[in-house]
Amino acid sequence: MENNTSLQQQLLDAGVHFGHLKKKWNPKMLPYIFAEKKGIHIIDLNKTVEALQETAAAMKQIARSGKKILFVGTKKQAKDIVNESARRVNMPFVTERWLGGMLTNFNTVRKSVKKMQSIEKMLGDGSFDSITKKERLTLSRDKDKMEKVLGGIAQLGRVPAALFIVDIGHEHIALAEAKRLGITTFGVVDTNCDPNKVDFAVPANDDATKSIAIITNYLTAAIAEGLAERQAAKEEETDDMSDDDKERKAARMEAEAQAEGGRGGRGRTPSGPGGPGGGGQRRRTPGGAGGSRGPGGGRR
Repeated sequence: MENNTSLQQQLLDAGVHFGHLKKKWNPKMLPYIFAEKKGIHIIDLNKTVEALQETAAAMKQIARSGKKILFVGTKKQAKDIVNESARRVNMPFVTERWLGGMLTNFNTVRKSVKKMQSIEKMLGDGSFDSITKKERLTLSRDKDKMEKVLGGIAQLGRVPAALFIVDIGHEHIALAEAKRLGITTFGVVDTNCDPNKVDFAVPANDDATKSIAIITNYLTAAIAEGLAERQAAKEEETDDMSDDDKERKAARMEAEAQAEGGRGGRGRTPSGPGGPGGGGQRRRTPGGAGGSRGPGGGRR
């Protein structure tokens, strides 16, 4: 309980409880609103703590299973915090601009990322030494532009398992794409948003840098724990396996593969002679006269 109290105190100090003006509220946030003070809604920090812990547990589980969580925060107050936190746990992030189709048209976005990486590689290894200075400058500028928008998702090989969004109203396109693909969504939700639009809503002030920082850092710590547990489990598994076990496992897999191939071979072998054999049986049925085919007749 003490832990909750200290967390609640930290949230209070960071101004997490300040919502928007009453006139801007979304009625669906009613369960999370504690009171109204001077025309501003005050968020119930007990609910914030509960939501934070639930969200952290879910994120930890995703990280532990080795899947990726995409951090999204393109508003000015969130950019640096989201960028830094995502890098800390080696997760993809979008902090400049959400390109429409970044998830729903993922293959095209991957092509742009590959183009950016190839320009980068060629600028680095001297492939462009023969081109003019102006052309190199143009390419360099193109790469920088792409790096700005796509840099955070350069290592993302497939659609992420989840999205963590700061201000779901501001990032509505990202949220809509995630929903369309059935991706789990976590969001910092202020009093002017609909908390039902995300799978895990953390009611909090999404405009103050301090508030965004404390929540993002708390959840990032949970992801780091999940990653550490995954690493520990992997090492334990490898340690438990002796060299003999590893060799046996490899031999077993090889034997299985060969057996699979053998079964396929045996299955095919009769089919070769089976053609004529089958034909023979068919000939035998009408022509019961064939004395030499007695056993066939005997079976019937």
